[in-house]
Amino acid sequence: MNSGLNPDAKESKKKIKVAAAVIREGDRIFATQRGYGNYKDWWEFPGGKVEPGEMPEEALIREIREELNTKVGIDGFLISVEYDYPEFHLSMDCFWCHVEEGELTLLEHEAAKWLPVSDLRQVRWLPADIEVLEEIEKSR
Repeated sequence: MNSGLNPDAKESKKKIKVAAAVIREGDRIFATQRGYGNYKDWWEFPGGKVEPGEMPEEALIREIREELNTKVGIDGFLISVEYDYPEFHLSMDCFWCHVEEGELTLLEHEAAKWLPVSDLRQVRWLPADIEVLEEIEKSR
């Protein structure tokens, strides 16, 4: 008997593709705190959705300009993360970045801070970002 349910739950979830910036300055990493949604007050690497036809790097530059009023330079690829949240499947490409122009100005986030690479876990990170932290720690 077919219950109509997809046996692979991941296939039935909404898929969201994002790009995230791991912005470095010396031995510090820039983190932002969400001000909305189910994960309000949790910390994340800034970035956002990749639009159809857009490369992740293009999306990242656009999103950082929209969210932080800053132009970033991309220094290289860091890691891709696939993570299943209860509501959706997240596919996140993360890039090492640096501030190229402007000041990091919060336009959408609740708070932000520079964290020392040696103590990144002093804030409560979004679950998908934990894998990014591990990759950063390995690259030290």
